[in-house]
Amino acid sequence: MWRFILNPVRRCPWITNVALYGSLFAGGDLVHQGFSRRADFNWRQTRNVAVVAFTFHANFNYMWMRFLERSFPGRAASVILKKVLLDVTVGGPLAISAFYTGVSLMEGKKDPLQDCQEKFWNTYKTGFMYWPFMQTLNFLLVPLYLRTMFTGCAVFLWATFLCFSRQSGDGTVAAAFSWMKSRREVPRVSAGKDEK
Repeated sequence: MWRFILNPVRRCPWITNVALYGSLFAGGDLVHQGFSRRADFNWRQTRNVAVVAFTFHANFNYMWMRFLERSFPGRAASVILKKVLLDVTVGGPLAISAFYTGVSLMEGKKDPLQDCQEKFWNTYKTGFMYWPFMQTLNFLLVPLYLRTMFTGCAVFLWATFLCFSRQSGDGTVAAAFSWMKSRREVPRVSAGKDEK
């Protein structure tokens, strides 16, 4: 079974990595909407997230992983530390900015930089609690041709958080947990109808 899955990845690594990464990123928006307990999903919102995920995030991540490996080959502790530090200081801020700005552009907002300006630092600090650990595992254990896929699996949870932050939150974990706790008592409602 593993050969069935890994053979296409080895033959067409870019297509398979980008397809999985983009799909999981868009899936994060669907999970966020499911947690929102709305009866009707906002497919336009999911489309906007998917466009940003496929056109920027998945491709950037694919190229970024290769750049990091070419620049710092190997799995020595010092090499992994360099990769993680570069990812956190360069890749992370670029990805966060692209998400908030890209989705705002897709929605036709008057000021597409507003969400990024308001939520960037909180989101960055939250990502700093999550991504160094995930990328350390990625660089230590995962072969290069699967790294974008691994990051895509990690990004599923992260994308759910980003979609929440963009719609309802301020980019902090505390706001996300508080929101999730409050959602337990709220019944599903149709879009546009008041909650009772």
